[in-house]
Amino acid sequence: MSIKKLTTLALFTTLSLGIYAVESAIPPLVPIPGIKLGLANIITLILLQYGTLKDAALVLTARILLSTLLFGQLLSLAYSLAGGVFSLLVMFLISRLLHKKMAFLTGAAGGLAHNMGQLLVAFFLTATPGVLTYLPFLILSGIITGFFTGLVTAFLAPALHHPGFQR
Repeated sequence: MSIKKLTTLALFTTLSLGIYAVESAIPPLVPIPGIKLGLANIITLILLQYGTLKDAALVLTARILLSTLLFGQLLSLAYSLAGGVFSLLVMFLISRLLHKKMAFLTGAAGGLAHNMGQLLVAFFLTATPGVLTYLPFLILSGIITGFFTGLVTAFLAPALHHPGFQR
């Protein structure tokens, strides 16, 4: 990996972590656990748009590990990794199917996948079917927040596009 690309990935990791830190300081929008905007996902969407799956995976993993160390608890690592990886894979597939167009749909699918990944972890860790009562709220919130982050990505991506990602 070139120094230019490594520096660019470090910059995107820093942006992602900074966005996550700011969002963590915002009080919850609704009184349902696990529902937040997921603004750090904007960086993942941009990397899927202009970089590679590997670029996005590296930045996502670094952000999750650093945010867990700085802001979270060890148990939050399982939720974040499950949601993040599931979301990344779904967004990668949707992005390719849509030829990297319509980031709002890619974001909506990613938001939904993120919440489903976290819900599955909660179900397996707690072995409590009651956590599935959150399903309708998490489906709706995942689609809405993902749609929003996708729209933001569509507006920001051209300004943040970096020539280090030319293939």
